[in-house]
Amino acid sequence: MNNGHKHHGAVVPMVTPFTAAGGLDEVAVDQLVEALVADGVEGVFVLGTTGEGARIPQPFCRQFVGRVAKKIQGRCLLYAGLGDLNPSEFGCANDYLCAGADVVVVHPPISKPAPVSELTGWFRALLDQSSGPVILYNMPMTTGVSIPLDTVEQLLGHPRLAGLKDSENNPQRIEELLKRFGRKPGFAVFIGVGALMEKGLQLGADGIVPSVGNLVPQTCHDLCAAAERGDWAKAREYFTRMNTVAALYQKGRTLNESLAVLKAAVHCRGLCEPHVLPPLLPLTAPEIQSLRGEMSLLHLLN
Repeated sequence: MNNGHKHHGAVVPMVTPFTAAGGLDEVAVDQLVEALVADGVEGVFVLGTTGEGARIPQPFCRQFVGRVAKKIQGRCLLYAGLGDLNPSEFGCANDYLCAGADVVVVHPPISKPAPVSELTGWFRALLDQSSGPVILYNMPMTTGVSIPLDTVEQLLGHPRLAGLKDSENNPQRIEELLKRFGRKPGFAVFIGVGALMEKGLQLGADGIVPSVGNLVPQTCHDLCAAAERGDWAKAREYFTRMNTVAALYQKGRTLNESLAVLKAAVHCRGLCEPHVLPPLLPLTAPEIQSLRGEMSLLHLLN
């Protein structure tokens, strides 16, 4: 892995810290960003699925991107998710880039879905209007559509296209994706499904986007570093640790349920409050106490 691309390594999809009133908790933002950067991650990804990006009002989003950029101060790359867009909102990409994002990440529209046959044109229009690099985001669980690999092929070579983050839990697709586009100059491939990250790196992916990085960022960085060295025995140790910790909030839960538990786990580490945006429901005090006990057994508490 790390095929000489600028975009590579562990890019953590950061949770978004809120106040009880639903505002941006700037102190917690600074704490969480510092914890991630200090543990060596190559990138921080804000306003993605893990960050409840689709539910956050647009003015709030730009404020958030600017705050994170100010805290990072160029120590790693900042990726910003564009959420549920229609063509009249493509300018948001440039707003985020102006606020300090190094790259924007965009998935197909949700509220006004574009037919699969029109996705190439939809993405091309956004790329044409962007003043900086764009990474495509394949997340069928959220968008209801899988970006065809032929669409990726048709967009390849656009000067603003920097890569693809693929969060489709489909091993065959990941194999075909990396067979066709792995190690392409100027095109980075990130794996967003935890269970497929080790295999993806073995097949030539440039990096990973692990939600568990909010809890064990250094382990995620170490997995990528071991993969870069070709030390697959060590990589398996880090990968196993990541999966064990991820099960804390994912096992037996829906995506929305797992996001609330992850936020509560970050809270238990003293980095933010457990507040989430509707329709997500926060954990109760007894549930948080139980979670704290499980985290202690996994040596996740300071």
